Amino acid sequence: MFDLTLTFDNGPAMDATPGVLDVLKRRSIRATFFLIGERLAAAGARAIAQRAKDEGHRIGNHTWSHSGPFGQRKEGDLAEREIGRTQQALGDLADEHRLFRPQGGGGRLGQHLLNAGTADFLIRGKFTCVLWNAIPRDWSDPDGWVERALGQCRTQKWTLMVLHDLPTGAMRHLDRFLDKVGETGGRLRQDFPPDCVPIADGIVVRPMDEYVAGGSD
Repeated sequence: MFDLTLTFDNGPAMDATPGVLDVLKRRSIRATFFLIGERLAAAGARAIAQRAKDEGHRIGNHTWSHSGPFGQRKEGDLAEREIGRTQQALGDLADEHRLFRPQGGGGRLGQHLLNAGTADFLIRGKFTCVLWNAIPRDWSDPDGWVERALGQCRTQKWTLMVLHDLPTGAMRHLDRFLDKVGETGGRLRQDFPPDCVPIADGIVVRPMDEYVAGGSD
């Protein structure tokens, strides 16, 4: 038995997100979608995001341009340009807890995720920073990620998994993955494991050093 929270990064994508929403709706599963701000400007993208919200999914912020982990970048206006601008674009689509997920650069956790300025921006802006504990790398292995994802679920009591609603073909296997989750006794839920949320509504609730460039090793 295990719990599983599903999240989807890097959308919305016309060629992938509607199909993901169809699968989740058919199964009465609610997830969280972390959107890239500049992609909301594409034709039809905002309507897809609105559909996700209307169907009970949470909508979060995954930077404006997805152009590199913040801990590896030093621009002075980085937080406002990448996080603030996206939050403004989301408008009333955004979850009430102002969910934000940093770019991992291949799914890694570490001090490359944030720099001091962006961490301070999240705290001052009362954001909730949502990380992860499972990355099956669906973007790089669109046909082989399912077994890897199941293996990650079996190694922990509560998995917060990152998938990607992108037109790679990976989400053609979402139904099969969810069938196998059910066969092995997995329980889907929408909330997040506490260990994956170092900042909640602007309050630091878990040690941040391991996620901020320049923190302690």
